[in-house]
Amino acid sequence: MNNMPRVDPDGAARRLSALIRKRTVSSRDESAIDWTEFEAFRELLPELYPETHRALERTVVGGHAMLYRWKGRATGEPLVLMAHYDVVPANDEGWERPAFSGDLHEGAVWGRGSIDTKCTLVCAFEAVEALLKAGFTPERDVYLSFGHDEETGGRGAPAIVAHLESLGVKPGLVLDEGGAVVSGVFPGVERPLAMVGVAEKGVTDIELSVRSRGGHSSTPPRKGAAWRLARAITRLEARPFPASFPAATRVMFSRIAPHAPVGLRLVLGNLWLFEPLLLLVFGRAGGELGAMCRTTTAVTMLQGSDAANVLPAVAKAVVNVRVAIGQSVDGVVERMKAVIRDPLVELRVLLPGDPSPVSELSGPRFDALSATIAELYPDAVVAPYVVMGGTDARHYARVSSTVYRFSPFELSKAERASMHAVNERLPVASLAKGVEFYLRLIRRAG
Repeated sequence: MNNMPRVDPDGAARRLSALIRKRTVSSRDESAIDWTEFEAFRELLPELYPETHRALERTVVGGHAMLYRWKGRATGEPLVLMAHYDVVPANDEGWERPAFSGDLHEGAVWGRGSIDTKCTLVCAFEAVEALLKAGFTPERDVYLSFGHDEETGGRGAPAIVAHLESLGVKPGLVLDEGGAVVSGVFPGVERPLAMVGVAEKGVTDIELSVRSRGGHSSTPPRKGAAWRLARAITRLEARPFPASFPAATRVMFSRIAPHAPVGLRLVLGNLWLFEPLLLLVFGRAGGELGAMCRTTTAVTMLQGSDAANVLPAVAKAVVNVRVAIGQSVDGVVERMKAVIRDPLVELRVLLPGDPSPVSELSGPRFDALSATIAELYPDAVVAPYVVMGGTDARHYARVSSTVYRFSPFELSKAERASMHAVNERLPVASLAKGVEFYLRLIRRAG
């Protein structure tokens, strides 16, 4: 594109660093949140991006979520760019650089939120600020939507969506975090893959509980509460959910197949013949491959007695379930009951969350996103996929059928692994690419 504003990598890195130093740590227990850090974050933004805050309308929604409107020249379906500015907790143990230092070290910005997802917020602001300075006005409205409690599945994003609904806004393209440009995911596929999330699995927590009389451990009953709970968990592990590939995954395979080695190309390009074999391989592999093809269950919390010599009156476990496309929480509960086969094991849904609808896999919006990716990453194969985790994007299905999840960064395996872990950092070069991506996307789709 002609007359593209210049990207300032060092300036973007400094501004991301300043925002990382605001400890916007979210928690399910809101009384444990330091809201002054969130306020300080919001107050810093006009200082860092003065042109944006002069030209755009900012509305604080739900107490701390932010929605910016950049008014376009004409009416039409607007572009919505999303991020969240809350982060998961971190201390300095195990970090090479302090977790909230925002240190610029070895060509990268270090700290919690550098990838997840203060970087995306900064890229959007950098692009808007540069375009405003260049005198650009978008054809259609552009919204910047920044949630404050994505990490806890909170209320910020739903409140923003409700606000947009009240205004009659129906976005033409919504973009949130999700996939990235990655390499080495499929054996033998040498070209990088730009993975665009077109849907996300549901996320639900289901509590298993068994009650008994308790008592002293010197006279244990047969088949007590802990035993029944353990048996229930074992049965769930022994009978995983049936495996299948949703349509988005099939399209992903078809996009990757031409770039795979001969053997893998044959399999991926002929699913009508090899699908049972591929499902068997993926299912047995477990991990990320297994999660691609089925609803998964993971026991994450266990609770019994408070003393070594006391039988538990109640034994509990929490099962985190990632619900596959085409299934539902209600269906998951019914199947779990059938697998456990014990009426004394009670199931209670703590956090319901069905899968999101699947966004369009083709058409002008997906094509605009794909074209922008291709300009920045010409060697990358753009492929749709189903996001395993949960994002704020799922709430936007209420107002748009074209909701996508893509982070415009080329991330190594180590960088991807640093999210929610130690040593989270983003190379400055990747940050600059992200800014350029948003510059181009706004010019093309805004």
